[in-house]
Amino acid sequence: MTPTRQAPVRLTQFAHGGGCACKIPPGELEDVVSGLAAPGGGGNAPLLVGLATGDDAAAVALPGPSRTAVLSTADFFTPVVDDPYDWGRIAAANALSDVYAMGGSPVLAVNLLAWPRDRLPFDLAREVLRGGLDVAAEAGCHVGGGHSVDDPEPKYGMAVTGIADAGRLLRNDAGRPGLPLSLTKPLGLGVLNNRHKATGERFQEAIATMTALNRDACAAALAAGARCATDITGFGLLGHLHKLARASGVTAVLDTAAVPLLDGAREAVRDGYVPGGTRRNLEWVAPFTDFATTDDDTRLLLADAQTSGGLLVAGEVPGAPVVGELVPLGEHSLVLR
Repeated sequence: MTPTRQAPVRLTQFAHGGGCACKIPPGELEDVVSGLAAPGGGGNAPLLVGLATGDDAAAVALPGPSRTAVLSTADFFTPVVDDPYDWGRIAAANALSDVYAMGGSPVLAVNLLAWPRDRLPFDLAREVLRGGLDVAAEAGCHVGGGHSVDDPEPKYGMAVTGIADAGRLLRNDAGRPGLPLSLTKPLGLGVLNNRHKATGERFQEAIATMTALNRDACAAALAAGARCATDITGFGLLGHLHKLARASGVTAVLDTAAVPLLDGAREAVRDGYVPGGTRRNLEWVAPFTDFATTDDDTRLLLADAQTSGGLLVAGEVPGAPVVGELVPLGEHSLVLR
């Protein structure tokens, strides 16, 4: 008798959402953390970046003449693709991105793993961890263990420690009028991942985009003298750009025709594969945005919840398209043209 061939496990079917689209909506999250801060500063090292502006990582200055800042961040999420190795690579690149978005270099990471041990075999978990380890190795970052829990829904990511020059941090509150805006990866990851979850279609360009480190983009931004940046993840381009403009006290003008998109992204929106997180992002930024004549599908793509997206830099970055500019603060924080 010929043995029955077991169908591959589709990890995305074990999660209610996928990737950074599972983030708590930005408006709700800001209500939760509003007013939270450590009494009396909470530490001996000066806090350079904390909760105040919702930046990508926390930063403290080490004592002494070295001018070194220690960066700390954590990021994890449910499966965004079905392949466990790819999911591990994507989650690791996404977590490391927060350090690059601050102008730093990652030096140490620990794994964060939640696994439904009674529903999914541990050989899949091993593949997830192997993917994360390989991307961390590519980044020159040690992985020193981590923490795991038994959970009904699989989740994976990393807590990452990095270092940076305290005087050359890339901050989301350092934007100034007159600076151009550069975007280092195309948009559309959220809608393509949602299509993948619904249909099983594999989008290799999206996987390559999500697993690509933002290391070179960070180095190019610093070399160009940039001082303001953020990465584009779960709150979408519009959400993260709104946070940058608000923190910097400026208005961001976005040239919608210049924003790069992944192949198939517009078709995915047209066919209805829009994550709930994308729609919540658009709802959140709407009161702060002058949409002009921008059509509905373009609005959704600009608000699309990205996973391991690119850097948005206030400044010109070689090889990256300029997608807008910062101007003096007006009636809205975002203006689309």
